[in-house]
Amino acid sequence: MSMNSSDGLTTFTAHYESRRIRIDDIELETACWGTGARDRLPILLLHEGLGSIRLWKDFPEQLARATGRDVIAWSRRGHGWSDKLTAAHGPGYMHGEANLLPQIQAALGVPRAHWLGHSDGGSIALIAAARFPALVASLVLEAPHIFVEDLTVASIAKVAAGFSASDMGERMKRYHADPVSLFEKWSAIWLDPIFRSWNIEDLLARIAAPALLIQGRDDQYGTMRQLDSIEGVIAETRRLELDCCGHSPHFDRKDAVIDAICAFLNEREVNTVSETSE
Repeated sequence: MSMNSSDGLTTFTAHYESRRIRIDDIELETACWGTGARDRLPILLLHEGLGSIRLWKDFPEQLARATGRDVIAWSRRGHGWSDKLTAAHGPGYMHGEANLLPQIQAALGVPRAHWLGHSDGGSIALIAAARFPALVASLVLEAPHIFVEDLTVASIAKVAAGFSASDMGERMKRYHADPVSLFEKWSAIWLDPIFRSWNIEDLLARIAAPALLIQGRDDQYGTMRQLDSIEGVIAETRRLELDCCGHSPHFDRKDAVIDAICAFLNEREVNTVSETSE
C-alpha cells in the first residue's frame, strides 16, 4: 500500500519480457520473468494499492530464480503505464479488479497459477479465490486487508495530509504515468467514511486454496488481526510473522519471504504428482 523508501530501479537481464494485453477496452502492461518452464505453475503478482510492475523492483526476478517458475506481473488500470483511470475508484473497486482475473489469465495464456498478493492485491486475490477457485492453486498473501482498521485509515490520512508538500508525487513518476491522480483516487476511497464498513470475511469460507500468510510486526497499515481472521476460516494456512519488517515484507525481509515461498510451494509439489494436471 505504501511507497517504499528506496527508489532503485531494476535492470532486467535474461529471461525478462514485457507486453501489453487487452481486457475489453483496457490495455494493461505486463511483465514476465523466468524460463518459460511448463512443468511448474507460474506465480502471478497482484500489487499493492499504489503499486505497479516497476514497484516490484528486483523481487520478481529473484523469486523466479529461487523457485524455478515464471513470475508474471501486471499493472492495474491507472497504475504504471497501463491505461489511465477515467473515473474515481468506488467502494467496490477491489471486487471489480477480482472479477477481471479470469480475463487476465486467459490473455496471459495461464489457466491456473499460484497468486501472490500484496496489501490491496492480497485482498483482491482473496476475493478472486472465492469466486474463481479453478484459477488458483495456492495463495501467498503479504499484509492483506480483510476489513478496515483504524490504524490503516490513520496512516493513510497522515500520508495524504502531507502529500502535496512532499516529494512523493515526484518520486512516484518513476513507477506511474499519472501518479498524482492515482494517489488522489486511491486515498480518497480509503478515507471515505463509507469505506469503513468494507469487509470480506464472509468470502473466506469459500476459499479452498491453501494460503501462506505473511505480515511484518512493524506494519504501519495493518495488524495481525487480519491474519487471525484468515487463519480462523481457511482450512490450510501457514503463517510467517517477521520482526524488523513493515508493510512490504518482500523488501524489508526479502530473503525470509523468498525462503518461505519456496518451502510453501515445494510442499505443494510433494503433495501433487503433477502441478499442471491439477
